[in-house]
Amino acid sequence: PLKKGVLHHTFYGLYTVSSPNRIVQALIFTFCIILSSTVPVTMMDALPGQGSTGRLSLAWLSSLNRVLKKNLKCPLYLQVRKKMVEKYVREESMIRGPKFLTTLRSHTVWEHTPVKLYCTVEGYPTPFVKWYKDGVSIDLSSMKYNVQDNVGIHNLEIVKCETDDTAQYTAVASNIHGQVSTQASVIVKSKFVYPVLLSFAVPMLPEIKYTKINITFLETFGSVFGTEGDTVTLAATMNISPNLANLQPEAQWFRDDHRLSDSKWVKIESGRGESKLTLPHLNKDDEGVYTLRMVTKGGDAAHSAFVSCADGPPPVAGSPGAPMDIKIHDANRDYVIVSWKPPNTTTEGPIIGYFVDRCETGTENWVQCNDSPIKICKYPVPGLFEGHSYYFRVRAINSKGISKPSRMSDPIAALDPTEFERLHAIKLGGKLDVVTYYDDVEDEKKVPGTPSKLHAPETDRTYVVLSWKPAPYHGRAPVWYYIEKVAETGAWQRVNTQVPVRSPRYAVFDLAEGKQYLFRVLAANMYGSSEASEPTEPIQTQELRGVPSAPGQVVATRQTDTSLVIQWAEPKEPNNLIGYYIDVCVKGSKDWDSANHKPHKSNKFVVQGLTTGGTYVFRVQAINELGLSDESQESSPLSVKAALTIPSAPYDIALLACDGESMVLNWKRPVHSGGSPVAEYYINKRRHGEHTWREVNIPPIKERLFKVEHLSAGAVYEFMVYGGSLAGLGAPSAPSKAFHCDAWTMPEPGTALKTSLKQVDILKM
Repeated sequence: PLKKGVLHHTFYGLYTVSSPNRIVQALIFTFCIILSSTVPVTMMDALPGQGSTGRLSLAWLSSLNRVLKKNLKCPLYLQVRKKMVEKYVREESMIRGPKFLTTLRSHTVWEHTPVKLYCTVEGYPTPFVKWYKDGVSIDLSSMKYNVQDNVGIHNLEIVKCETDDTAQYTAVASNIHGQVSTQASVIVKSKFVYPVLLSFAVPMLPEIKYTKINITFLETFGSVFGTEGDTVTLAATMNISPNLANLQPEAQWFRDDHRLSDSKWVKIESGRGESKLTLPHLNKDDEGVYTLRMVTKGGDAAHSAFVSCADGPPPVAGSPGAPMDIKIHDANRDYVIVSWKPPNTTTEGPIIGYFVDRCETGTENWVQCNDSPIKICKYPVPGLFEGHSYYFRVRAINSKGISKPSRMSDPIAALDPTEFERLHAIKLGGKLDVVTYYDDVEDEKKVPGTPSKLHAPETDRTYVVLSWKPAPYHGRAPVWYYIEKVAETGAWQRVNTQVPVRSPRYAVFDLAEGKQYLFRVLAANMYGSSEASEPTEPIQTQELRGVPSAPGQVVATRQTDTSLVIQWAEPKEPNNLIGYYIDVCVKGSKDWDSANHKPHKSNKFVVQGLTTGGTYVFRVQAINELGLSDESQESSPLSVKAALTIPSAPYDIALLACDGESMVLNWKRPVHSGGSPVAEYYINKRRHGEHTWREVNIPPIKERLFKVEHLSAGAVYEFMVYGGSLAGLGAPSAPSKAFHCDAWTMPEPGTALKTSLKQVDILKM
């Protein structure tokens, strides 16, 4: 049996044992433990005369334990027990958090093809890996995905890619000592199949010609007034004519002209003459005008309505509402800049400052980033770990307490934005190549060159973002950068004394407000430092100029029986204006309420949900990153009534008489007057076959009867009539029938003679 036992030491440091005899396997296993208790052992049963390898299973260990326990005094068994204890003690010193040895790589694939994402992770205890798609945990129970784990090598396979699989995928590895994440993008392209000419005849499909599709909305959605946390559904049904299976219209949803798609916060369903949008967890970020557009080749049909979202119950009475619109700017390998918009404080006290929180993807551990409240709506968050992905949120503070947190941001990865610029391909011949970094090629043992084109793409009150172009470098030794600054007078000071900068972009924090600085950068590696780059031009940090001035005069005008249009003059000192908040109050009351809960960008706003017949007063505040301006002057009171609109078109133009030189016309009044009597009419004419219309009357016609003169005998004319009211000139009628200007020769009926009253009948209704 010993001759059949084989012991190998593989490239990966694994001992592989193959033997048909379990006693021999036990002896070899003991020998492996005595050699090194930290080396993994791989064993499998083997048939006589054959060899096989594999991972050590729990069943095999149980079997081995029973074999050794048959003789508890066996020296080998005692030695194994002793070594196992020592192995456990040594493993305690190996405890460490997870670490990615190989990160995910992005892929671009064709539709209906598979794709695999690979990563390698190490750690002790063995990390657990979870997969996410656009920040949402992937449902592995579906047959769409296939996940495998092979000795620390993890892969996610999308068996058959569809276009909606285009997303950012994240692998989060975690154990009891921490967690890390890696991200990659998958782009799925549509694959068009072009016709192939065959040598034999095949039946050709009939040519699909252009077909105009008419869409008529049957049921539509109206304005919605909800509260944070509500579920809101907007739905519309429509009639599609003709309803062709291969020419269905496309349903597109917009919020304030921004196209929406399926996400964690928005769910869209369309088909069979219906389209529905659901907001499962209403938030102030969701406030705005929602528009459904049914798009066809011949045009589109659209319907819009306003969705309002009020603040939910505060955690502490009198505390402010949550901030909104969290944005991430200038993401880099170790920092990001977070910005947001302040909440409206119509009924709450002024805001003192804000707290910014971060959370690593795959966990629920929110960490506060700033120790003391910051007063502006922008904050640089340093100290991030490269390759990790984070969510951010913001809380507002006033004298009463802290608000609820804002909706968390989209996940953002702390990565070097210039990473792809440092990649290059090594051709191996044929279609094969290897993609690697310039840092990984053969080391030239040279000092890096001097960086160039140093500039500041972004400046703020207390920080400046610097960017530069690295010199060409092909060494294996890692390169880092040192940034130096100098004030108006003084010596150069090194900024990053503790942490070397690896990417050619860096944010310099803790600068004085409104002060000028010069900056320069040096490149370095293990062989030395380059010369300093050319200094920048003097860069001045921004000064705190304060909130915007108050907006100008506010004017309210009527729109419908439940809404009014508010317009105002822009502030004279905008100071980086973000938007406006509009407040509304019933005349005679001092209870002001918010008309919008999300900053409005233009100086015109439609206030919805008012009571018909009620009289209201309005005021406006401007907003920037420092807060809210003073209130504008109040508008004049205005009652809510339906606004006047132009009348609809007249119709049924008739010819009553013609003498060869003139025609007497009559028509029916518009069906809809627009709220004001139609008191004036205007007539246009043209000869049949011409395209240009000419006015018939300059002064308006008061009656629906008019004699058109100075016509040519024998000519053919068409006429069109407009109706006018206090709201303006309405839509034109459809062109009349073609009337021939030929004199009527039939005698006209005369006056009735010898009439008398014979009987009177009274009808009771």
